[in-house]
Amino acid sequence: METAIQTATDVKSEASPEMISAGQIVAKMLKQEGIEHIFTISGGHIVDIYNGCIDEGIEIVDVRHEQVAAHAADAYARITGLGCAVVTAGPGTTDAVTGMANAFRAESPMLLIGGNSPLKQYRMGGLQELRHTEMMTPISKFASLVMTTERTAEMMGIAFREMYNGAPGPGFLEIPHDVMDGKVEASKVRYPKNYRVRGADGGAPDFIGDPKIVEQVADLLAKAERPVALFGTQARTCRAHDAIDRFSRHFNIPIYVNGSARGTLPRNHPYGFMPSRKTAFDNADVILLAGTPLDFRMGYGRRLNPKAKIVIMDMDYKNVGNNRDFDFGLVGNLRTIVNAMCEASPGDIARKHDPFIKMLREDEAKAQGKNDKIIAANEVPIHPVRLCHEINEFLQEDTVYIGDGGDVVTFSGSIVRPHKPGGWMDPGPLGTLGVGTGFAMASKLAQPKRDVVVLYGDCSFTLTGFDFITMVHRKLPFVGVIGNNSSWNQIRFGQERKYPGRGDIGNVVGDVRFDRLAEAMGGFGIRVTKPEDIRPALEKARDSGLPALVDVVINRDVYSSGTSNQTMYK
Repeated sequence: METAIQTATDVKSEASPEMISAGQIVAKMLKQEGIEHIFTISGGHIVDIYNGCIDEGIEIVDVRHEQVAAHAADAYARITGLGCAVVTAGPGTTDAVTGMANAFRAESPMLLIGGNSPLKQYRMGGLQELRHTEMMTPISKFASLVMTTERTAEMMGIAFREMYNGAPGPGFLEIPHDVMDGKVEASKVRYPKNYRVRGADGGAPDFIGDPKIVEQVADLLAKAERPVALFGTQARTCRAHDAIDRFSRHFNIPIYVNGSARGTLPRNHPYGFMPSRKTAFDNADVILLAGTPLDFRMGYGRRLNPKAKIVIMDMDYKNVGNNRDFDFGLVGNLRTIVNAMCEASPGDIARKHDPFIKMLREDEAKAQGKNDKIIAANEVPIHPVRLCHEINEFLQEDTVYIGDGGDVVTFSGSIVRPHKPGGWMDPGPLGTLGVGTGFAMASKLAQPKRDVVVLYGDCSFTLTGFDFITMVHRKLPFVGVIGNNSSWNQIRFGQERKYPGRGDIGNVVGDVRFDRLAEAMGGFGIRVTKPEDIRPALEKARDSGLPALVDVVINRDVYSSGTSNQTMYK
């Protein structure tokens, strides 16, 4: 009798189906997409995802503020192609809004997963209950509530697909607590696999646009006297650096870059230019704009020679023709398009572009001459140009440079030149301050062998700087350089212009010894007040093998041209 009962129990046990939760399903989908880290702060609504991540071998990186989690997921996406932050309900999700908005303007494919109170208590006033999806909709490519545990994998597949629709961008999924913890039979869960189009290399799809227009643009560039091309962040998204190198040489055309495209061409490339951009745009007869919107950085299209032929190429249809009429428009993968242009035009373009290139080189030499005088002057307080020059010289072949600040980072934009593609990271067009530590964290986790240098403004560091502790805890060495002028200098300039004698109100803060703060948090810190001490301090910071802050006291009474020419206060 006892044997019979035992056998029946065993049969019942064998017949019991394996059950799986939404948190475990989330982790399996993340693993399928190749994600190895998530960025998070713990909360009762999301711990089941942690359980799933442990099972799938995904590292859980716990930070000190959800904004940093979102910024880190943004940077991770820029590096690897996809990032993920997981935050709890209510204030956990609202804290991540800034990082989400920044990723949206920067076209970065990060997925934010937010918890919520149980769906069965919807609108009953549960703990931390908010309508997150409605908040996230304007700042994401896709935002949705997950209504049932059974559909979790399906909803993640939809989110990923929409995040890569045209130019990439962030997605948001809200998973209520009872949906997260709900259990379904594992055998009944369908994990979508081929649910979004990828290129042959697994990256952005190789769509090209109208081949006839490609041929017409190739012919236009070949016949132009003074053509110029500007490539933006999508050059990095499309991993188009080799194609752009080929394109520049084939058409004998000067190349400018902005955003994450910096580093597309190596230093001293014969067709790589930087500070002469205004001269180029003022004199060009053909201007090709690729993967960069005609936003405030481009004067909304008004900074282009009105007589020039305009070619706009972009991954997203909505960006072609926004703020400025064009002569030729193409929607597609930038790598595919420029390679097709080379194929459509005979090689060995006539050297008639050489006089234009020579003029631009002379213009760049004048700009460098002005900087050389500042660098040689050894001014105290330290001139920001000198600081940026020292950082530029300090960069190694594999260094990732991250800019997180206002005026001091604007200075660096015309001086610091990374050696390789993927060597530059900045917030993007939203202009968010406080991205630096999250970006550095993601960079070291995603590519641990690459050196990381962050230039902070002193005030931007204070926004999210306590996650320096996370860098120490995780043993993620990087060199943080703080341009310390004890002020919000970019705003201070404009405020003084608008209200003379009142520029310091709300813009001058007390002096902070960031070197001591770094030491208090377990890292390396050093302060610099003389220009000749910058490079030795940078070397000591790198050699320390710790997260480091080099606190450099700079002159707050000089401003970058980008700040002094701003029109906001005119």
